[in-house]
Amino acid sequence: MSNFFKDKVVAITGGSQGIGKALIELLLPMGAKVATCGRNQDKLYDLQLRHSNQPLHCIVADVSNYNDCKLFIESTLKQFGSIDILINNAGVSMRSLLKDAEIDVFRKVMDINFFGTLYCTKLALKSIIERKGTIVGVSSIAGYRGLPGRSGYSASKFAVNGWLEAIRTELMDDGVNVMWVCPGFTRSNIRNAALNAQSKAQGESPLNEAELMSAPECAAHILRAIEKRKRTLVLTFQGKQTVLLNKLFPSLADKLTRRFFFKEGKLIK
Repeated sequence: MSNFFKDKVVAITGGSQGIGKALIELLLPMGAKVATCGRNQDKLYDLQLRHSNQPLHCIVADVSNYNDCKLFIESTLKQFGSIDILINNAGVSMRSLLKDAEIDVFRKVMDINFFGTLYCTKLALKSIIERKGTIVGVSSIAGYRGLPGRSGYSASKFAVNGWLEAIRTELMDDGVNVMWVCPGFTRSNIRNAALNAQSKAQGESPLNEAELMSAPECAAHILRAIEKRKRTLVLTFQGKQTVLLNKLFPSLADKLTRRFFFKEGKLIK
């Protein structure tokens, strides 16, 4: 990669693990100044300790809370003076059929995935416009194709994609690039942390994680796309196949999606 990220200030939500952490590990050696937030104080402390001699700003924050987002963005601006790139990476999934799920599950997922993206973007917007920077939303294939057993997650990611598309159009004359990234199934903690019907973390993944794209590989793709100022990034062959199939043959996509996620009428993935 070029020197594109050198001295740029990159704010990343959900940086204590998974894709967020992988982005930090790649950006710091490139000379970027990085700010991140997460809910796990111990993981953030370990991250800060490992990069104690590098420009990394860590803060404990829950993106579903507006005041936490305000603290994160304002402290980043105080620490580094500006924000060039905002990567809205923090997210939570859910796994439950609608008939079994409590309403609170949907509210929690929407608060983190959609409102967390909205809060941080709105708060960082002035600086990003001044710098003609980039806003990124780490979305999902579930933002293009509704996935059974993850209806709340799909709803939140459809909202993120549509909202980012709207503000991309608003900001075109300001020189700001807005991009949404759909990683497909990636090796991360999102399935273990996914909420069940009672809004509790599942603690296990229904997929074979070893077969999935790694977080560092996904992070490298995201950074290349930011540098090229892309509009969208759909990763994995299965992801691209799903988006295309759903667009061209939606009824067939319904049947194939059903077959993928269900066995003998029961949700298996």
